[in-house]
Amino acid sequence: MSADQPTDHTVDPPVGLFALPACRDRAWTRRAIELLQGDRRRSADTHLLKPVFTGLAGISVYLKDESTHTTGSLKHRLAHSLFLYGICNGRIDEGTTLVEASSGSTAVSEAYFAQLLGLPFIAVMPRSTSPAKVEAIERFGARCHFVDSPAEVYGTAARLAAEAGGYYLDQFTNAERATDWRGNNNIAESIFGQLGAEPDPVPDWVVMSAGTGGTSATIGRYIRYRNLTTRLCVADVENSAFFDAYHSGDLSVTCPRASRIEGVGRPRVEPSFIPGVIDHMIRVPDAASIAAAHVLSERLFRRVGGSTGTNFHALCQLAAGMLREGRRGSLVTLICDGGDRYAATYYNPDWLAASGLDIAPHRAAIERFLDTGILALP
Repeated sequence: MSADQPTDHTVDPPVGLFALPACRDRAWTRRAIELLQGDRRRSADTHLLKPVFTGLAGISVYLKDESTHTTGSLKHRLAHSLFLYGICNGRIDEGTTLVEASSGSTAVSEAYFAQLLGLPFIAVMPRSTSPAKVEAIERFGARCHFVDSPAEVYGTAARLAAEAGGYYLDQFTNAERATDWRGNNNIAESIFGQLGAEPDPVPDWVVMSAGTGGTSATIGRYIRYRNLTTRLCVADVENSAFFDAYHSGDLSVTCPRASRIEGVGRPRVEPSFIPGVIDHMIRVPDAASIAAAHVLSERLFRRVGGSTGTNFHALCQLAAGMLREGRRGSLVTLICDGGDRYAATYYNPDWLAASGLDIAPHRAAIERFLDTGILALP
C-alpha cells in the first residue's frame, strides 16, 4: 500500500453478527391465552352439594357438581387444560386442525373451546355415543367421525390429525400432565377449599371413576402433596381394563368389549392412569351404576349421568364399611355430568331391557341403605 493512499481501519462485521434473528410472531398465541383466561374468569366454581341421607348417621356425603360447567361436565376442566397445554407447547396455532378421541363429553367441551378460538375440530367417537352428545358437538361447529369399536378411536384420531397437518389433543395420554396437580384451580384444590369450614374438612375418602385416569391422578397427587390422611378410591365399571390392571399390576391388560357406561371404562389402560396414587379400587356392575344414578337423580330432583352412578355406588359401599366400624366422617364424590344426555339410554326402559340390564334389585338395595344404613347388595 503506498503512503499516499488513505488507510481504512473499519472492518465489515460478519453477516448476521449484530442482526437480531427474526422471531415468530406470537400474536395469535397471546390472544388465544387471553380468550381462555377470560372464559375461566367468567366461570364460577362448581357447587359442593351436601344431601341428607337419614340412614347414614354421623357420615356426611358431599357431591362436587361438575355438571354445571358451561359444557355440562367435568371434562370442561380437562378440555381447558388440554388447550392450554397444546398452545403453550407450541402445538396449537392459528388455523390448526384439532382432533380428539373421545366417548363424547370431552369432545363436547373441546368443541366449545375450538369454537371460542376459531379452530376446526374433529371428534373421533364410537357409533354408540349418545345422540345428545353428538348433537352438542355439532352445535359448536365441530365434525364427528365415527368408528365401530372403541379401540379404533386412538389410531383413527392420530391418522386424521396427521392427514390434516393438525394436532391430536390425546386426552388419554395428556390428561395427567396437562393439569397442575399441586393447585392452580384444579378440582382437588377446589374440593378441599370448599370443605375447609365443614365439620369434617378432611374426608375419609374421595371417590372418582376412571376414564382417562387424569382426574384420579390429579386428586391422588394433591392428597399426597398436601400430606392429607384422605384416601382415594377409584371406581371402575364392567368391560374396562383399569380394575384388573390395578389388582394384577399388569398395565398391558386389555378388554375387548365396550363399556356401556359412557365416559368411564376403557379397552386399555390409558397412559394417564397412575395406579400408585390410588388407595383402593371397586368394580361396580353396570346395572348398579345405572340404578345408583336413578336413585340419586330422584333425591337431587334432577338427572345425573351413568358415571356419577358408578361413583355414588362405590361411595355407598365405603360408607357402609364406615358404619359397620362405628366411624364418623365424610366422603366426597363427583357428579360428572347431567343425565339429560342419556334420556335415550340409561333412563329409557326399552334400552335397559334390550341391554339385559335389570336395575330394580340394585335400586331397592341403594334406597334401603340410604334410609336405614343397611347395605345388602344383590
